[in-house]
Amino acid sequence: MKVALIVGGILGILLLLELGLRWRFGFGNPLLYQADPEIGYVLAPHQRTRRFGNRIEINQYSMRSPEISLNRPQNTLRVLLLGDSVANGGWWTDQAQTISALLRQHLQRELSRSTPSISFEPVNQIEVLNASANSWGPRNELAYLQRFGSFESQVIVLIINTDDLFATAPTSVQVGRDRNYPARKPLLAITEVIQRYLMRQPPIPELEAVQQEGGDRVGINVAAIGQIQDLAQRSDAQFLLVLTPLLREVGEPGSRDYEQKARQRLMEFTQRQNIHFIDALKVFNYSKNPSIFYHDHIHLNRTGNQQIMETIAGEIQSIWWKP
Repeated sequence: MKVALIVGGILGILLLLELGLRWRFGFGNPLLYQADPEIGYVLAPHQRTRRFGNRIEINQYSMRSPEISLNRPQNTLRVLLLGDSVANGGWWTDQAQTISALLRQHLQRELSRSTPSISFEPVNQIEVLNASANSWGPRNELAYLQRFGSFESQVIVLIINTDDLFATAPTSVQVGRDRNYPARKPLLAITEVIQRYLMRQPPIPELEAVQQEGGDRVGINVAAIGQIQDLAQRSDAQFLLVLTPLLREVGEPGSRDYEQKARQRLMEFTQRQNIHFIDALKVFNYSKNPSIFYHDHIHLNRTGNQQIMETIAGEIQSIWWKP
């Protein structure tokens, strides 16, 4: 009898723990990834979940956006946002607080005061599509655009961070093997917590080999950005490039020597190619406390997303928007 009571008590505690981890923190229902031979990987389509109270929705085209039509609806200004985890927002950002969602809300409000000159028809609604995934670099984003096209977007915005200038070639070896890129849901929320926080991540030799990629990575990634610009021009879309800094780059001590050289190469490239370019380092350098913009050393929080959104919206409106 005592044994039965003890076993029942343990099972009851485990059940309560399982339910609490699921409903309070969202464990047991992580975002899933799919391997892709060209893009490397994408977020599996048609997903909805909550992580730490933040809503996350992935549509049929692996975007962090609501379901969309392949073709742009009539009387719509459509913006395609490409990027990595900074653009995506990750588990720490609610769907409504991503850069793309904030940008849509902002531009929708602006419609009451002005009309976009880049559209050849009256506009009464705004769509901002968010095609992004953790650790994507310019070559992943280029491959996504080559696969799916621009969705008839009039503006394509590419958001990269300083580390993306050194990104390696697309690969899918981490999908289903790295705990940050699961391909299937865990049996239990408790299982996910144990695997994610209490167990050591086994090394992935193939991934380590990819990360040792030699050659001129900066040059290769800058060239990929140029190809994205070409695809934008061929689809009659305007192109805007945004570079966000790491937290340690803002203020002192500033960017490291190799980062300064890479940034300079990118700047010179954008000038040669006549690319509309925003270096957010200049934006954040105005703040006496830049940490207010960051969730960690690289990813932006709600305040940082708002700042970047306003900068992007201002650029779009100053160049392609008329009263």
